[in-house]
Amino acid sequence: MIFIIDDDDGVRDSLRLLLECEGFEVREFASCRKFLATVRSGDGDCLILDLHMPEMGGIELLEGMRRRGDRLPVILITGRLDPKTRERARAAGALAAVEKPYKAAEILNLVRRASGQRHQPTVPRH
Repeated sequence: MIFIIDDDDGVRDSLRLLLECEGFEVREFASCRKFLATVRSGDGDCLILDLHMPEMGGIELLEGMRRRGDRLPVILITGRLDPKTRERARAAGALAAVEKPYKAAEILNLVRRASGQRHQPTVPRH
């Protein structure tokens, strides 16, 4: 399951369509609070998260998830990505921070990478 949180309906719709066309199951949310009220820690394979939203922004959600021990891979997307924000995202444990408009191939590669990481065995196979 791929989660999308963005307050822009058009962004959510385009990401959902892109991911569903590639065979991913998707759930979308218009706010971080709706996501937190619905999804349990440990659920899903990846979260695509807008950085700048009303009420609670993406970095705040990501930092809160990490404090709770949730290691869900997170891809941050934003219309304004400066070096300070990129570093804060990295420090918070984001898989990547991507500037809008993003390339479909870039998002798909990151989601595939995140989904693969999430399903790696915890014990090495010999």
